[in-house]
Amino acid sequence: MDMCSGPLLGKMILFALPLMVSSILQLLFNAADIIVVGKFAGNQALAAVGSTGALINLIVNLFIGLSVGTNVLVARYYGAHQGEDLSETIHTSILASVIGGAILVVIGLVVAEPLLHLMGTPDDVIEQSSLYMRIYFIGMPVNMLYNFGSAILRAVGDTKRPLYFLLVAGVINVVLNLIFVIVFSMGVAGVATATIISQAISALLIVYCLIRSQGLYQLHLKKLRIHMDKLGKMVRIGLPAGMQGAIFSISNVLIQSSINSFGSTVMAGNTAASNIEGFVYVSMNAVHQTTLSFTSQNLGAKQYKRIEKVLLLSLALVTVIGVALGGGAYLLGNTLLRIYSTDAEIIHYGMLRMAYVCVPYFLCGVMEVMVGSLRGLGYSIMPMIVSLAGACGLRILWLYTLFAMDPTLPMLYISYPVSWFVTAAVHGICYLVVRRKFIHKEEPAAPAVE
Repeated sequence: MDMCSGPLLGKMILFALPLMVSSILQLLFNAADIIVVGKFAGNQALAAVGSTGALINLIVNLFIGLSVGTNVLVARYYGAHQGEDLSETIHTSILASVIGGAILVVIGLVVAEPLLHLMGTPDDVIEQSSLYMRIYFIGMPVNMLYNFGSAILRAVGDTKRPLYFLLVAGVINVVLNLIFVIVFSMGVAGVATATIISQAISALLIVYCLIRSQGLYQLHLKKLRIHMDKLGKMVRIGLPAGMQGAIFSISNVLIQSSINSFGSTVMAGNTAASNIEGFVYVSMNAVHQTTLSFTSQNLGAKQYKRIEKVLLLSLALVTVIGVALGGGAYLLGNTLLRIYSTDAEIIHYGMLRMAYVCVPYFLCGVMEVMVGSLRGLGYSIMPMIVSLAGACGLRILWLYTLFAMDPTLPMLYISYPVSWFVTAAVHGICYLVVRRKFIHKEEPAAPAVE
C-alpha cells in the first residue's frame, strides 16, 4: 500500500479493517478459553483464567514493546527505499523475537505463582491460575515471533495476510479447546495448551509468508543475525513503549488485586466484562497501529503535511469506533455476558464494570492514537512519561486515596475514564509542541529518535 500519496481516508480504512479483524481473532484465542471454561469447567476455572490477564501483560509487555520499534523502523526504511537498512532491521527483529520469547519462558515459569499470591488471588482459584500461566508461558517464543512478524507486514502496508493466518489458527484454537476441555476434561490446562498450538501455527505461517515474499522485506533464514545498530534503534523506540506497557500493567495488577478482594464471583463478572471490552479495545487499537505506520512511512518519505492529516482522520475514526462499539456492547451487555455465564450475580457485576469502563472507552482510543502519532514521529520517551504519570500514576494514586476512602466497585472502575481523559489531554499538548518541528516546513530534518 502506498501510504505517502493520494487520498488518505480510504487507504487508512483499508489498512485498519483487516488489522481490526486480525486483532479480534487474536483476542478470540483468550475469549474461547474463557467461554469454554466458564461453560464446562465452572466459575472457579473462569475466574482463574481471567485473573491471569493483567499479570501476563505485566510480564510480556516489555518485550512486545520492542515490536513497536520494529514497526517504526521498517516503515521508515520502506518509505525511504533504504533496502539494506530494511533487511538488517527485519532479520534482527525476527531473531530478537525468538530470544526474547525464550527469556519469557524462564521468567513466566519462575514468577507466576509467587506473583499470583502477591495479588491476593483466592485459594479456590490460585492453583488453576498458576497452572494456566505456566503452560501459557511455554508458548512465548511463538507468541513473540508472531507479534514481530506481523509488525513487519503492517509496516509495509500488508494487513490482509496476518488476518488469514489468524483465521486458520483461531478455528484450530476453538476446536482444540472443545476437545481438550469437554472430551479430555483438561480444564484450564486444556485451553492453555490449545492456545499455544494455535499461536505456533500462526507464527509459522507468518514466517513462511516473509520467506516467500519477493519484496525488499523478504526473510532469509541464513541472514538471521543481530545488527547492533538496528537493535539499538529498535530498543530506543520500542523499550519506552514496552516499559510503558509493563508499568501500565502494574496499575492494572493493583486494580485486579482490589477486585480479587471482592471474591471469586466478582472476579468472574469482571473477567467476562473485561473480555467483551477487549474487543472494543483491539478495534480502536487498529486505528492506533494505522496511525503509527502511516506516520512513520510519511516521515521516511518527508511528507510532513500528510502527517497532521493522518492524526486528525485517526482521531475521528477512533472516536466513532469507540462510541459505537463501547455503547453497543453495554446495550447488549446482558446478552453478551450470558455467553460466558448464566449466573445472575456474575452478569450483574459484569454490567457494573461495563457501565463505568466500556461506555467511555473511546477516551482510551483517543489517548492511544495520540501515542501512535508521537511514536511514529520518533518520539517514544515523551509519550511513555506522560502515559506513566497520567494513566498509571493517577490510577495508583486513586487506589490509595479515593478508593481507600470509598472501597466500592464503582469508585474503583471510574479511575479508568478519568485517567484516559487526563492522559489524552496532555498527549495533545505534547503533540502541539512537537508539531512545530515539522509542520509547514519544506525540507526539515527528520526528528531524531530519542
